[in-house]
Amino acid sequence: MATISLAAGHCANMSKACFGNGKKVLLANDFLEGKIMNINMCVLRPLECSNYKNSRKKLNIIAKLKKGKKHDYPWPDDIDPNLSSGHLRYLSHFKPLEDKPKLVTLSFEKPLVDLKQKIIEVRQMADETGLDYSDQISALELKYQQAIKDLYTHLTPIQRLDLARHPNRPTVLDHILNITEKWVELHGDRAGYDDPAIVTGIGSIDGRSYLFIGHQKGRNTKENIYRNFAMPTPHGYRKALRMMKYADHHGFPIITLIDSPGAYADLKSEELGQGEAIARNVWSMFGLRVPIITIVTGEGGSGGAVAIGFCNKFFMLENSVCYVASPEACSAILWNSSEAAPKAAEKLRITAQEHLRLKIADAIIPEPLGGAHSDPLWTSQQIKTAILQAMEELGRMSKEELLQHRMLKYRHIGSFQECIAIDPKKKWKMKPSDINMAESADIETEVENFKKMILEAKGSNEQTNQALEKIQEDVDKEITKAFISMGLQGELESLKLDLANSSNPLLSLTLRDKADRLMQEFKLKLSKPGEYMGLKEKLAKFEMLNRLIKIKKKGDRIKAEINKKVPIKVKEKLLLLKSAEEKLLQGNEIDKEIVVDVQNTKKELEKVLKSSDLKIVGTTKRVEGSSRYDLNKKPSVLNNDMIAEIERAIDKAGLREKIEELKADISENSSLEKVTRLQDEIKAKIAAVMKAEFLKGKIENLKDDLVSPTEVVLLGKLGAENGRT
Repeated sequence: MATISLAAGHCANMSKACFGNGKKVLLANDFLEGKIMNINMCVLRPLECSNYKNSRKKLNIIAKLKKGKKHDYPWPDDIDPNLSSGHLRYLSHFKPLEDKPKLVTLSFEKPLVDLKQKIIEVRQMADETGLDYSDQISALELKYQQAIKDLYTHLTPIQRLDLARHPNRPTVLDHILNITEKWVELHGDRAGYDDPAIVTGIGSIDGRSYLFIGHQKGRNTKENIYRNFAMPTPHGYRKALRMMKYADHHGFPIITLIDSPGAYADLKSEELGQGEAIARNVWSMFGLRVPIITIVTGEGGSGGAVAIGFCNKFFMLENSVCYVASPEACSAILWNSSEAAPKAAEKLRITAQEHLRLKIADAIIPEPLGGAHSDPLWTSQQIKTAILQAMEELGRMSKEELLQHRMLKYRHIGSFQECIAIDPKKKWKMKPSDINMAESADIETEVENFKKMILEAKGSNEQTNQALEKIQEDVDKEITKAFISMGLQGELESLKLDLANSSNPLLSLTLRDKADRLMQEFKLKLSKPGEYMGLKEKLAKFEMLNRLIKIKKKGDRIKAEINKKVPIKVKEKLLLLKSAEEKLLQGNEIDKEIVVDVQNTKKELEKVLKSSDLKIVGTTKRVEGSSRYDLNKKPSVLNNDMIAEIERAIDKAGLREKIEELKADISENSSLEKVTRLQDEIKAKIAAVMKAEFLKGKIENLKDDLVSPTEVVLLGKLGAENGRT
């Protein structure tokens, strides 16, 4: 309300006064009651038309009003009359920031900052000294560009999340104003208030009108508070739904841009029906008969993203993320600590690359190195290109085809197959029961015991077979669980049923191909790094046990053949050979006659083995007691000898400085080509000066000591059976 100050002189009883030239009559007490609102710095002269005109008593009225702030909304004063596009964006309160945003460095970007600082220091040194450092500056800049490329092309999920949340990342309105020729923002849900966390409006691209809906983050603290950090209330989603129905009525394609950590989850929003508003949006978007394109520009959190995210085409920026729960919340729930957020981010598969692999996203829109904030205009143009390419495909579809396309997109994500009935009792990808987990967890201990049983040749064949069957049963359970978790259980059951009913040999070939395809798919999913690690380890140990059993069976068969063909006299001499060996181990002297008998026995045994197509490779001593303990120590001793030999070779070749240079290059993230060249050079010089023969002899001795403890090592049959001579 205007403030009016009155200065009154001596006056008589005056009830009315006239003001001006008689054209307008005002009541004096109107001034006192504050009814005059548009008075601007005026001083009133004595009222000449008063009934007391000739009286000495006069009334002076002074009115004063502060000048209001001028604004250019909705239209500025200096619009170019020849302007044909772009001026409608003045209908939005969104203006460029007066102050440039502060430079924000993420934790993983600090090496780049240090390298950039070195370049600045070298340039300052060149300016101060007048010396030519152009070569050094060029080398540092080249190194800097390579470091940027290496860093931003191998980002971890948590690092991409940090980029998606970067304070300087372009907002939805930044992208809209960059890609549209005309833009007018629309407000309100016609039921409550205008939620600033969601912006809606109509914009034109290449002469065609689109309806834009998106989450709007703030560019500074003040804007973030005003926009509620892009967390909408139910009014925002109802505003979006009102605009969607408007676009459906007028035939405007809908572009939704997602950048929100989630819906606002306060008590008031829940009372106003937050969940109902999200669900109604999802239900309604499946019935819209216009093309819908969704682009995730930052982070898409939970229901806050889903409420405007059901579409025909789903695109994600290269460093954007989507998640059901934030990695920090997930790690707090599962590991009771937010420090496990990097691990949670990896397990949640939140990145655009994972969404494309899972066929949730249709394409990834590239970003410049350093993130979208390093070149917002270029990023916006990539978004525009993606929209136009998608509209080329969707624009050729009828309304019914658009609805069918949208439905099939989401059915495909859920692995639904048309015309195949779904078992209502089937549990898809449910967590396996913990009842038998302890039994399968003990498989590693059973494998080690079974391995020891085979090597020490203890227990009967029946015991060995029982233990192997138990391990086989546990491995089969693990494989069955893996088939279920991969979603291949239905195909496996179908194959089993077909094999049970098959009697036609031609059909069996078809079933064999089907089985081969199923096993290829199983092996492909099993081979993914970081998945099914427990099953992979158990399969490897089971394969090792099978090899040990085959070796033992082959050894038993060869021993039986030898015992059949060795004469009794030779066996008696073998006993003599054994007794002589025991005396030798005890330190007793052996008669020369016994030595001669031992030599003759070896020759006779060689003749017997040759007659059986066998060959003596060598002999070894039994390892018992303390000897076995010494044998276990030999690999570590050999390892120490090898390290000492390598250190001697490094000193002899003078490679200490080269190794330090290699360490420095690795720590500074130098180019892969330079690091590889240094490594090859160091390896070649070490190999040139090392005493390879000395180490080779030690390794051969260790191999001989590690051979299985049998008196005679038999390599195998000669001749055509194994091709060895």
